[in-house]
Formats: sequence, C-alpha cells, structure tokens
Amino acid sequence: MQASKPNIIVIYTDDQRWDALSVVQKEHGDKGRFPWLKTPNLDKLASEGTRFRNAFVVNSLCAPSRATLLTGQYGHTNGVVNNHTPFSQTNVTVATLLKSAGYRTGYVGKWHMGSQRERPGFDFAASFIGQGKYDDCPFVVNGKDTPTKGWIDDVSTDYALQFVKERADIPFFLILGFKTCHGPFSPPPSHANDYANDTARPVANLGLAAAYAPERKVNANPNALNRGYFRCISAMDDCVGKLLAALDDNTVVIFASDNGFYLGEHGLGDKRTAYDESLRIPLLIRMPKKLRKAQKLDQLALNADIAPTVLELAGVPVPSTMHGRSLLPLALGKTPPDWRKAFFYTYFFEKGFAAPTTQAVRTESAKLIQYPGHPEWTEVYDLKKDPYETKNLAADTGSTGLRTALQQEFERQRKAIGFEIPAFADKPGATDPKPNGLVAPLNRWVLDWKEARTFDGTKLVTIPSTPALRPNVGAWAIEVTLTAEKPEGVVLARGGERFGYSLHLESGKPVFMVTSENKRSQLTGSESIVGRSVVLVARITPDKRLTLAIDGKEVAAGPLHNFITSDPANPMELGGDAGSKVAGKDLPNFIGTLTRVRLYSGIAP
Repeated sequence: MQASKPNIIVIYTDDQRWDALSVVQKEHGDKGRFPWLKTPNLDKLASEGTRFRNAFVVNSLCAPSRATLLTGQYGHTNGVVNNHTPFSQTNVTVATLLKSAGYRTGYVGKWHMGSQRERPGFDFAASFIGQGKYDDCPFVVNGKDTPTKGWIDDVSTDYALQFVKERADIPFFLILGFKTCHGPFSPPPSHANDYANDTARPVANLGLAAAYAPERKVNANPNALNRGYFRCISAMDDCVGKLLAALDDNTVVIFASDNGFYLGEHGLGDKRTAYDESLRIPLLIRMPKKLRKAQKLDQLALNADIAPTVLELAGVPVPSTMHGRSLLPLALGKTPPDWRKAFFYTYFFEKGFAAPTTQAVRTESAKLIQYPGHPEWTEVYDLKKDPYETKNLAADTGSTGLRTALQQEFERQRKAIGFEIPAFADKPGATDPKPNGLVAPLNRWVLDWKEARTFDGTKLVTIPSTPALRPNVGAWAIEVTLTAEKPEGVVLARGGERFGYSLHLESGKPVFMVTSENKRSQLTGSESIVGRSVVLVARITPDKRLTLAIDGKEVAAGPLHNFITSDPANPMELGGDAGSKVAGKDLPNFIGTLTRVRLYSGIAP
C-alpha cells in the first residue's frame, strides 16, 4: 500500500441525532436526555480522534444529505432535493475523483435516491433499494439482485469487511451507509430488550408547538421514549466495533449521520425543518495512527465538508464547485482564520409530507428561520440564551438588531452558494398534508386484504405503505374478520408510540388503540371473542371519538385526544407489532385466522 495515501471509510447512519452517543450524554451530565444510552465503540472512536460538537447538515433529509456527502454541494446544485429523485450519473463526486486518483472505491448499505439501482463512481457496490427493510433485506451486489439473511446493518457490515479485506496493494475509499436508526426501528434480537425500564429526561421545548403548525396539539410527556430508536443505535454500535477491529493503522474513519431527528421536541417527529434537533449530527474523524489526536472542536462543521475532507486526505485537489471546506486543517490544529461563522440551511417541501419549505441561517449563537410565502411563521432565536429555541424573538422589538443582522447574514450565505429554489423541487398540491399534519380523506375503501391466512404466532404479514393508507386523514375505519384461538395477541398494528394504531386482544377482549403525539387513547370491548368468527370495526369519527363494534353492534366508545397527524414510518403489520410498539410494550403475536382486513379513508359507510 502506498504510505502517502491512507485508506478512508465514511460511516453514514440514518436519522441519528448529535446527542445519540453515550459520550455526549456523559458530557452533559444531568442535562442529558438519554443518560443510559450505551455506544462503547463510537465512544472509543471519539476518544481516538476529533469530535466536532457543532456539526450540522445543510438539508435534513435522507437522500439529499447523501447527495451532499458525495458531491460536497447543496441540492439545488447536485440535483437531489427530495427522497424520490435519482442521483445523476454525470455528477462529479468524491468517489469519481478518488477513482481517477488510483483508489479502489466501494459503496455498501443505504443509498436511497428513489429506487435507483446504480451507484455511480464505485467499483464495488452492495446496497439495497430505497429504505430497504431491517430483516432479510434483498441487496443489489454489483448489479445483481442478491437475497440476504439477518439484520440489515449486520449484512452491510459483512459486505464492508469483504471489501476492506479484498486487496492490500491499493488504497481504498468506502462509504458504509447504515439503515439505523430510521423507522420502523426494528433492532436485532441481541438488543430487542435494551432500555426496557429507561425513560427520557425532560427538556424545555417538549411542550411547544412548531411555529408553522401552532394549532397542533402537543403532548409534553417528558418520559415518552422511542426505545426501538435507541436499540437500533446500540446494535449499530456493535457493527462499528466489528469494523474497527478489522482496520489497520493507515485507515481514516469518518462517522456522521444524514440528519438529526425530533423525539417530541416542538411537538415533532421526523426531521426536515430547522430546529437544532433536526440539523445537528454526530461527526467524528479518526486519523491514521501517527496523526491521531483526541480533541473536541466547537467550530461549525457541515456534512458538505466531508467530501472536501476526504479529497484532501487523499491528496486530491478539491474542486471549486464544492460548497463545503476540508475539515483536515481543524483536525490537525490549524484552523483557518476565515473559518465559517454561519451557514445556510434549506429543506424543500416534499410530496406527501407536511413540513413546509424551510430556509434558515444559523450562526454560532443565533438562528433565523423563514418559510417562503409565510412571513407570519418567521422565527428568530438567541441560541446562547435559549438553546432549546423556546422564545421566538421575531416580533420582539428589543431584538430588532438581532433580526436585522441575521437577515443580512442570510443573504450573504444564500448568495455565497448561489441559492435559488430550483424548478425541479416539489410543489404543494391539494392532496398533500397541511402543516397540522392532516390530509384530505379519499372517502373510499383503500385496502381490501382477503387471503384467509392462519397465524401461528411466528410469522407476520407486512402491508406496504402507500399514500392511500395514510391514517392522518381525520376520520377513518378499519374492519377485520377474524377467529382468535388465544386470548392475547396483536391482530394488526401500524406505526408506534408516537403516531399509530393497533387492534389487539387482552383476556380475549378486543382493544382498539390510537397514538398521536406520544399520547394514547384506547377502547376495550366488553366480552371475549376467542373461538368464534367475528367482524371487528374500529373507527375514528370526525368529532374525535373512537368506536368499536363487534358484528355490527357497538360495544365501546370514547374520546380521542387528537387525530393522527403524521403518516407513521412503520408499515401495517398483520399478526403482530414488530416495529416501534403502539402499546409501548411487547405484546404477543396473534394466534388464529385473519380472513379479511379492510381500511376506509374518511367517514365509513
């Protein structure tokens, strides 16, 4: 191997918040939200290199973030501003440049970019299409469809190790994209029971609504916890440890995430908009052994900086068309005097999602957020005094100077990258979710599954998610024809503790459960249905009530705290709830027969 050219690995996780590392939780002491989190291998990586404590993405969304990782550019330049657009094969990327410089290039794991199969610029590719699935996910290995067995990130790690060990005479560049910790948050069995008794600590912005959706009900439950999210992170940490153990001393390791993730802050899940929980990511760089230096840096770093950093590490000139800058001088203790003090952020509205187009400028101490077409939603925050973004100063007369300065910085940053909303960005339509999360119902049956299948408690049936199956339509109904053989078990489930619904049996009685904003509403039938064929109909009514009927007779009714205001990441599962648990706990799988399942979008006839 050429000593002057290090091997380089970039590990890119999915939806991992900046504080979803145990080293960060320890640093924050009693202010950490998740003090019980365990990521020993990532902690080791951090202890052997540079941890950037103020790292951010320039668009908090899966595919656009990956396109920025590859090109060092914002989406308006590289052509990817949403999750459904393929990556152009004509883009100049860090991989194409390294390949021309004599590197062996590999891409393993999540790529996204719609349903694209190609991995432009990479000699080796073992990747899955779109979001993939956590268990037994099909991969495309060098263009060939390949079945796999096991948890998806374990599979990706094995392919990465195969690539790393293949040759020792040529330096390599590898991107390893983990599915963790994207929904439906399904960890492997080794971590399935982690954090069962743990709860999240409260933070100041849990009880606040987002400025663009002030009418949304917000649940301020400080102890609500998406355990599947953290279980996946700990399982992924095992994968990192396995990979690190196989690397030599000449390998640079860069670890980052494609975006942050809301866990109830500002009443939100997902990411996309411009509060810090969405923007901030973990970013670690471990240099070759002779250059290693354990340090924590607080300069503003971006995911757009990773490509320039990799190129400088490899001795390859950084194209002037890249928006990012190399972090290598910072890691070597030679911070340029003109290092950035602010950056521009943008999220483009995406079809099927409620989050509006968002533009922002963030400095080291303040933030301005704007929503084109909605000046009334403008937000200004003094992050030194208000790190949780609880007090909007946009209309505060005493903060006029701050707003003016941020507006000027916004324009400077926008012009520096030549930003304009591109014509290829999605535009909102009548059927897209409103900021309150609701979409118009279709007023028809949108699902009619009738396979008459017997469930023995070991196998589930997954119904793929489609826009028609969205439960964030206000009123809807689900009808199930079944015969239960056992008194306990999940008949069907969609979503999880934050947004979702389920039908299950307790002591033989049917239970209809709905979650929205981490708050749970439920109804329980009055009699056991075990051993007989029945038709259950569960409804959400326009006046925010739940009803439950057996064979046409209403057996329970009660209030619903709020409509489901977001389409859950988890698909519908028949026979169990393997993802983020709607009930907030593990329940047995269903044993019996499901004859038919129907879903009506709107007020059912």
